[in-house]
Amino acid sequence: MSGLNDIRATFLDYFAGQGHEPVSSASLVPANDPTLLFTNAGMVQFKNVFTGAEKRPYSRAVSSQKCVRAGGKHNDLDNVGYTARHHTFFEMLGNFSFGDYFKAEAIEFAWTLITKEFGIPKDRLLATVYADDDEAFELWKKIAGFSDSKIIRIPTSDNFWSMGDTGPCGPCSEIFFDHGDHIPGGPPGSPDEDGDRFIEIWNLVFMQFDQLGPDERVPLPKPSIDTGMGLERITAVLQGTHDNYETDLFRALIEASAHASHTEPKGTHGVSHRVIADHLRSSSFLIADGVLPSNEGRGYVLRRIMRRAMRHAQLLGARDPLMWKLVPALVQQMGAAYPELVRAQSLITETLKLEETRFRETLARGLKLLDEEVGAQGGAGTLAGETAFKLYDTYGFPLDLTQDALRGRGMDVDVEGFNKAMERQRAEARKAWSGSGEQATDALWFELREEHGASEFLGYETETAEGKLQAIVKDGAAVSEIKAGDEAQLIINQTPFYGESGGQAGDTGLVFTGEGAEFTVTDTQKKLGDLVIHIGTLTRGALKAGEVVELQVDSGRRTATRANHSATHLVHEALRRVLGDHVTQKGSLVNAERLRFDFSHPKAMSDEEIAAVEAIVNDQIRKNAEVATRVMTPDAAIEAGALALFGEKYGEEVRVLSMGLPDEESGRPYSVELCGGTHVRRLGDIALFKIVSEGAVGSGVRRIEALTGEGARRYLIHQEEIARDAAAALKVTPDDLPARVLSLVEERKRLERELAEAKKKLALGGGGGASAAPQEAEDLGGVKLIARKLDGVNPKELRGLVDEAKKQVGSGIAVFVTATEDGKAGIAVGVTDDMTDRYSAVDLVRVGSEALGGKGGGGRPDMAQAGGPDGSKADAALDAIRSAVKAAVAA
Repeated sequence: MSGLNDIRATFLDYFAGQGHEPVSSASLVPANDPTLLFTNAGMVQFKNVFTGAEKRPYSRAVSSQKCVRAGGKHNDLDNVGYTARHHTFFEMLGNFSFGDYFKAEAIEFAWTLITKEFGIPKDRLLATVYADDDEAFELWKKIAGFSDSKIIRIPTSDNFWSMGDTGPCGPCSEIFFDHGDHIPGGPPGSPDEDGDRFIEIWNLVFMQFDQLGPDERVPLPKPSIDTGMGLERITAVLQGTHDNYETDLFRALIEASAHASHTEPKGTHGVSHRVIADHLRSSSFLIADGVLPSNEGRGYVLRRIMRRAMRHAQLLGARDPLMWKLVPALVQQMGAAYPELVRAQSLITETLKLEETRFRETLARGLKLLDEEVGAQGGAGTLAGETAFKLYDTYGFPLDLTQDALRGRGMDVDVEGFNKAMERQRAEARKAWSGSGEQATDALWFELREEHGASEFLGYETETAEGKLQAIVKDGAAVSEIKAGDEAQLIINQTPFYGESGGQAGDTGLVFTGEGAEFTVTDTQKKLGDLVIHIGTLTRGALKAGEVVELQVDSGRRTATRANHSATHLVHEALRRVLGDHVTQKGSLVNAERLRFDFSHPKAMSDEEIAAVEAIVNDQIRKNAEVATRVMTPDAAIEAGALALFGEKYGEEVRVLSMGLPDEESGRPYSVELCGGTHVRRLGDIALFKIVSEGAVGSGVRRIEALTGEGARRYLIHQEEIARDAAAALKVTPDDLPARVLSLVEERKRLERELAEAKKKLALGGGGGASAAPQEAEDLGGVKLIARKLDGVNPKELRGLVDEAKKQVGSGIAVFVTATEDGKAGIAVGVTDDMTDRYSAVDLVRVGSEALGGKGGGGRPDMAQAGGPDGSKADAALDAIRSAVKAAVAA
């Protein structure tokens, strides 16, 4: 039981045996508390349960919660590596009661676990209680048998917990372990309490009151329990050390770092190995939970952590990126308890390798500048803020990295000067934007982006979250409040809503508060690349800027959109395999209803090619491979074979989506593309793929429209219904329908031929039947003219009739006019070859067309055709041509 993994399991199993529901660790990105940068305590995921906003099917819970403290007021980053217990990542063991048991049971559980299950000697333990908590004081005397001297009353807020200015709160009781008098330090509450001898190993929070205001506190109707035990601390105790970095987990990671860097694990390089071991954990778990390095928000904190570790790797003398090589050691140690590490191992590895490779390219130049400045100052004093800002702005050195690099030289940084340089740069950016000619609304988005920062997108991992409503825009201006019926745009600090980009439509859903306000999101857009705008209408209540809101994406719509988006990747590769490598994406549109995919190809796809693409895509869906995500630079991703999406703007890092099982020969997954959209977790989630149309959208560009999942199923059912109804109408089975339809088509063609022949004979027979004698031609001054008005003849058939009439007349002119069903007219004129030197069919057909209300006409001197809008003037058209012929004869 001495190993860290065994200790975690013992804790969970013990409380499970006491009726507690084992609950998996929540993500390090808190979806239900926008005030937190990262999950930093075990109770964070139960916050809404404690306040009564959420109900769960259990009243007791136990968990091992992964936590990060590296930003905001909980920032241990600078101390990591230099002390025995500071970490950026740690695990918090906790047991929770939601209105079930209270102080007596909580103390009894804790005492039994520590002394009997863990076997810690009673004489090495003591407890603290809040100064006024006589009940807890007496319970410790009764349950643990402590003397009064072993129970220390603490009057400060250290032993009184609160969720905020209002809400649940209550006294705490901490359990301390005495490492012995050979370690400096005094008991809690003493002047020497900051030493390492007496170490807090467990904190029991008694949620006893509801804070209504600054001076008003009432008892909770159902008091609750929230406890927290640092796994690393209790492991150190059980493994006989006061130093967390001497425990089995950290020894394994430190030894891996020492082996990879060819250095000793202790001594001169001890601090660097500790920093690397700790930061490897926090970086890896943050990446596994969807955080990627960036220059904003959580991504910036991650980058700071990673670069601090990478700076220490450089101090170890590592010439090549080091961190990524340690990921297997971490997965081996913690992968069983946290399977997300195993699932994201490739993503973690690629991200660490990419970041360190890029950072090393600038680290040497940055350190050279730092050395020059320090040398100029004689190696003492305070580094100028301007220099620190230049390191940040030019070389990507976070301020704390510069401070850490100077720490060993006994120097500090002029932080105020750094902040002034930062503000000056922002002012210049504002000035540049205001003169860029953009619209006023765009300038507003820029101002809001600068004031509030980028939006944190949580949608890769969740469809629900809490966020802080940072700004409201109505009618192109920022407002402080909106009321029911108002149309507006909301900016929220963190959101699961996907803003339209990369061809994927924006999410819809709800934003609401516990006070009854409800905002219906009808679209989500991105401004300035990373500012997510929720567009919609407040349907009830009121919303004020600064409020905490809940966000809920329309799950059904998101699920369907994900399936359609992932299908476009499968389609892209299938088209390349069926049509050739010349196929590239030229655009796409993905929403919940269907997918549209534009691609380069010079001609229409055949039915066989469409069927082949469908078969390939559905085969990949049936294989149900997991969709893997990695992070790379765009150039490195494309060099590795990833396909870039048309029209997409890529940042310094890109998400690379791999779909399908690796090919046996190349080892390459079926599809590898750059994409920042949301996707299915496994290809089987797409369910079904069906192409519904293929056509041209421009020169050399074709378009496929297709359906997936339920949409494809409904489409196929509809097609089946059509076939069934058609078969019933023709009184055949669906299987016999094609043959019956073909027979009807052939029969119709035969009848159409017979009808056309009958019409021809009727037209040429001068109104008689099929056996009528040929029509007699008019004689216009020696020019023979056959001129007739026809009914029910398609204008397309006039040319054939004119050719037959020319044969009949031998030498002369033939004219036919027909009125169509929509009231328009068609006219054709033919001139025998011996008369084309005197009469032009083109000139004559134009005369007839003008009489029909038309203009022009075209053809050859011996045959021309035209149309007109007024079929009622057919006789007038014939008379106009007669007059034109007579005039030519007279001339």
